[in-house]
Amino acid sequence: MTTDRIHFPQEFSWGTATSGYQIEGGDSNTDWWRFERDPDSGTVEPCGDACDSWNRYEEDLDIIQSLGLNAYRFSVEWSRIEPTRGAISQATLDHYRDVIASCRRRSILPVVTLHHFTLPLWVADAGGFENPDIEHWISDYARVVGEALGDGIGIACTINEPNIVALMGYLMASFPPKVSSWERFVDVNRVMRACHLAMRGALREGPGNYPIGFALSMQEYEAVDGGDDLVNSLRHEMEDEYLRSCDDDDFIGVQCYTKIFLDANGLVEDFEGERTEMGYLFWPQCVEYTVRRAAQFTGIPIIVTENGIGTNDDEQRIRYLGEALQGLKKVQDEGVDVRGYFQWSLLDNFEWTFGYRPKFGIVAVDRTTFARTPKPSAQWYGEAARNYPRSVAALS
Repeated sequence: MTTDRIHFPQEFSWGTATSGYQIEGGDSNTDWWRFERDPDSGTVEPCGDACDSWNRYEEDLDIIQSLGLNAYRFSVEWSRIEPTRGAISQATLDHYRDVIASCRRRSILPVVTLHHFTLPLWVADAGGFENPDIEHWISDYARVVGEALGDGIGIACTINEPNIVALMGYLMASFPPKVSSWERFVDVNRVMRACHLAMRGALREGPGNYPIGFALSMQEYEAVDGGDDLVNSLRHEMEDEYLRSCDDDDFIGVQCYTKIFLDANGLVEDFEGERTEMGYLFWPQCVEYTVRRAAQFTGIPIIVTENGIGTNDDEQRIRYLGEALQGLKKVQDEGVDVRGYFQWSLLDNFEWTFGYRPKFGIVAVDRTTFARTPKPSAQWYGEAARNYPRSVAALS
């Protein structure tokens, strides 16, 4: 597939985002399902049935359509598609093909992520991203997805936040496989970049002419009290090397939430300012900062593939999204080629080690009945997206 054959949507993509494991439920064939049941993992509760979106995706898409959004970013699960090595589940591929078709029927662009944090047990038990065969395995998986779904995919993200997989799993010991090693963190980052390239090549062999990239977690870093060296080394590994690696991609996905402070000893958690439910600094200015930084490193289009806030205060969420969109308008006015914005998340879902406490969704989900209830922020975001940039001007 050559660049001149890539079909970017003519419209700006206004969407919301989810991930398979966090909303589908019942996926016991993953490293995360096992990890969250380990009493030493630090996970406050298991995922269980999540939001039951495996069965209720049509309802989710109806909500997206009702809000007037034109795109939906979701992930397909490797653990369901290839439950054991070399065994492909046609029923799972048919299910995801139905999800894509259901998006298309509603004029919703399907933005498909192939890897969003979880690994099939057979991959994890073989060493995961530290096994030399991982590039081969994950590219084979991408080839299967591309051949089965490529003619319906609108945009593809190979890997969601590969730098977070490396950071939390191999340095912070908060995600599987719960390792704390700078050397292994650096090695896994290198492997993640190689896996992306392998997956991109496999997808380009199949049908469709959709843009392909990956979604990178980016932060606004601030060094305090001698933290300059740590900021520089961490930003080099977490961002710079990834941004330098994507010249031949069709886009780079930017995912941002806050600003973090680092001193000579590490993360600073005692800082002044408004906080969110996650303990993050309320910092919607991160959109403007990270998009501008990504543009400085790359010459390719940018999609804000995730941005949002975990909070029980929906007025705070509306305020955050409004200020984030003001930042988006600023970088667009500067001439930065931004093609889409995806709010995280559609639903109040399973938030990894934090369980169901943090509320990132613009739609509430009853934990017993799974009933969906759009929040005021859902209506606000739909109207803001439909009326952008006039809606942002009204906030100024």
